[in-house]
Amino acid sequence: MMMTIVAWVCGVLLSLAGAAAVVRIVKGPSLLDRMLASDVLLIIIASALLLRAALTGDLIDLVFVLIVAVVGFLGAVTVARTVAAREQG
Repeated sequence: MMMTIVAWVCGVLLSLAGAAAVVRIVKGPSLLDRMLASDVLLIIIASALLLRAALTGDLIDLVFVLIVAVVGFLGAVTVARTVAAREQG
C-alpha cells in the first residue's frame, strides 16, 4: 500500500517536472537554455525508467537508462562545441 502511494507521488512529480522542462524547451530564449532543458528532460525520463525498474523488478530498463545517459552526454558535447565555434567565429 505504501509503495503504491510513493510510486504515484513520484510519478506525479516527474510528470510536473517533465511538463516544466518541455515549457522551457519551447520558450527558451537561447540555444543553451533549450539544451539544458532537454538534458533535464532526459534525466527525468531516466528517473521514470528507474522508478519503473524499482516497481517491477525488471532490469532491462537499466539498459534504456544507459542509452538515455549516452544520448544526453553526446548532445551536450555537440551543443557545447557548436556554441564554442560560434563564439570564436
